[in-house]
Amino acid sequence: MELRQLGASQVRVSPVTLGTWAVGGWMWGGVDNAQAVRAIQTSIDLGVTSIDTAPIYGFGLSEELVGQAVRGRRDKVQLLTKCGLRWDSPRGEYFFETVDPEGKTLKVYRNSRKSDVLRECEQSLRRLGADCIDLYQVHWRDHTTDIEETMSAMDRLIREGKIRAAGLSNFTAEEVEAASKLIPIASVQPPYSMLRRDIEKDLLPYCREHHVGVLAYSPLQLGILTGKIALDQQFPPSDLRSSSPYYQVANRRRILDMLDQFRPIAEEHDATLAQLVIAWTISQPGVTAALVGARKAQHAAENAQAAGIRISPREMQQINALLDELKLRL
Repeated sequence: MELRQLGASQVRVSPVTLGTWAVGGWMWGGVDNAQAVRAIQTSIDLGVTSIDTAPIYGFGLSEELVGQAVRGRRDKVQLLTKCGLRWDSPRGEYFFETVDPEGKTLKVYRNSRKSDVLRECEQSLRRLGADCIDLYQVHWRDHTTDIEETMSAMDRLIREGKIRAAGLSNFTAEEVEAASKLIPIASVQPPYSMLRRDIEKDLLPYCREHHVGVLAYSPLQLGILTGKIALDQQFPPSDLRSSSPYYQVANRRRILDMLDQFRPIAEEHDATLAQLVIAWTISQPGVTAALVGARKAQHAAENAQAAGIRISPREMQQINALLDELKLRL
C-alpha cells in the first residue's frame, strides 16, 4: 500500500489507517484482547501500517494492545495517538460522564495543560513500548487552557524527539489556524463520512489550501455504512450505537435503501459495500486517510483491500447523486 505524506510533515501514513477506539472495548461492548492483537497484526501484514489510538480508548487498554501487537515491528508501523482527555484527574474542562469496564462511574475532562500533555506523552510511550510517537494529536480543544500553552508542550516534545509531528483532533478551522501560527500542524482528525460531510464547508478547504493532512474518522458512521446492520438489530445501552441518530429506525431504513443502490457499483469492483465506502472516502480531495476500525482479523483484511479500489468518475457521480438525494432526520 503506497503511503501518503501527512500534510507538510515528514510522516507518511497508509490511506487506510487502523482506528482502535473499538479495540479498547469502551462504549463498544467489550473486546477479546487476543483477537484484537491479531486484527492489528493482520492489518500491518496487509499494508495498513498506520495505527491510530488514544489513552481514553479503554482507559489505556487500546494503547497497551497496540503496543503488544507492534512489538518487534516498530520499524514497519506509524504510531498515532493523542492527549487531552483525562478520566483520572478533575483538572481542565468537564466533558462528560461515563462508566468503565468494572461499572465505575468516571468523569472525563478535556485537559491540555502543558504539564499534563508532557506527562500523558510519557504514559503513552510506556503503554506503546515506543521511544517516539509518529503523530501526537490533541484529542479535543480544552477551552480552559490557552492554545499557546498546549502548543508549547507539543513543540517541546518535538524538540526532545518524543514525537515526530503534531496534530489536532476535533478542532475547528479557526482553531487549526490559530495553532498553526504557533507550530507546524501536520494534520487534523475530524469526523467525516458519506452521511456527515460538514467539514467540506470550511475545514477541508482550509486544509487543502494550507497543506494540512486530514485523517477522517468514523467513515463507516459507526458501522451503519457497512450494510451489515439489520433494520431491527438492537444494541445494549452501553453501546454508543444505541443512541446514535443514524441508527434510529427511520434513518436506518433510508440509509439501507441507499446502500442497496450502491451494490451494483460494489459488485463491479468485486468489493463489499464497506470497501466501496472506504474507497470513496480516501478519494475525496484533501482527505489523506480514513480511520477504519477492526477487532477481528477478517475485518482487518477486508478494510485493507479497500485501498486498491479505484472509483471511476462516472461511478463517483452516481454515488454522489444518491447521497444528495438522501434525507435524514438528525
